[in-house]
This record gives sequence, C-alpha cells and structure tokens, in this order.
Amino acid sequence: MPGLDPLAVDWDDDQVTVMHRLRDWAVTFDELNRHLSTWMDLPVSDANALGQIVWAEQGGDPLSPARLARLIGMTSGATSILIDRLEAAGHVARHRESTDRRRVALRPTDAARAESARFLGFAGSEIAETVQGTDPEETRVVIAFLGRMTAAAAAANARLTAQPRPSAADADPGRATTSGTTARGAAHAPGAHGMPTT
Repeated sequence: MPGLDPLAVDWDDDQVTVMHRLRDWAVTFDELNRHLSTWMDLPVSDANALGQIVWAEQGGDPLSPARLARLIGMTSGATSILIDRLEAAGHVARHRESTDRRRVALRPTDAARAESARFLGFAGSEIAETVQGTDPEETRVVIAFLGRMTAAAAAANARLTAQPRPSAADADPGRATTSGTTARGAAHAPGAHGMPTT
C-alpha cells in the first residue's frame, strides 16, 4: 500500500490545478492521436500503436510486440493481430536483429516514417513553438516534475497490476470522513484522471 492517502490530505488550489492541467494535456494529446488516425486512415488503436512504434524507433529503442502490448493496454493475441494489420497495410515490419532470432523488433516502414513526419510537421507547429519558447530553467523544472509524476503513476500501475482490487479492509474508504481534516481532503482531492471530486 502507498504511504499517503490522497483522500486524507488537504489539496491547495495550485495542486488541484496541476492535476487539471495534466488531465487537459492527456485529453488533448488523445485528440491529436485521433487526428493521426484520420490522417493515416487507420483505426484509433492502430494509429496509437503506430505512433508508439515510430516514437520508440526515433528514441533508438525499437519495441518488441510484448512491450507494445503493455504500452497500448492490449493482450498479446490482440496486439499480434493489430501488428498483422499494420504490416499488411505497409506501415510496419517485423525485424529479427539480435543473435536471438526469436526476438522481434517492430520498425515503421519508410512510407510510414515519411507520412508520420508529414503529420507532425503539419500538426506540431504550436507545440514546437511552445516548447522552443519556454525558458530553459522552467523546462528543467517541468522535466523533473513530469519524471516524478510518471514514476508515481508507473508505481501505481504496477501495484494495481499485482492487486487489481484490494479488499475493503485494505482500501479503508472510511478514512476520508473520520475527521474534519480528512473530510476537507476528500472534498478537494483530485479524483479519477485528475478531476476533482467536487
């Protein structure tokens, strides 16, 4: 169990606003992904997978089918079918690049790289302008904060994977209303996906 109960602490206005802004980014990024699916003439799930494959290769760490499945939240079987679709459409190729021929690396085709770049060039102007125009010191603060938030979310996901739904005794929902302090915490704590509970 984590050490801090989010319903038993007070959240100030800035902390709640941070959670709002993180959720706003997640929502708008998801909308950009839907535009990518339209641009590439793919289902949203396939466009998301293709984006992950392109991004990973650009970072020098191409995905295996298993890692892709974890990233997009699909079973290995469903992911294999999705990869088959992307391969048949000419967007992705499976490569065996290591001495272990059982290991598969997923790479976008030249055509998919070019079309993804064309989308990014058209759609990414405002985001690039914002990032390029941000003070370097502020950028470093954001990098550090987002790194901590990503690690925290990853830890929560690992805990939920190990124990998807704890017992009522472990969850102890009564803590949120046992005192004035915890009641105030519950009233102002961000809820699911960063939305406040009030």
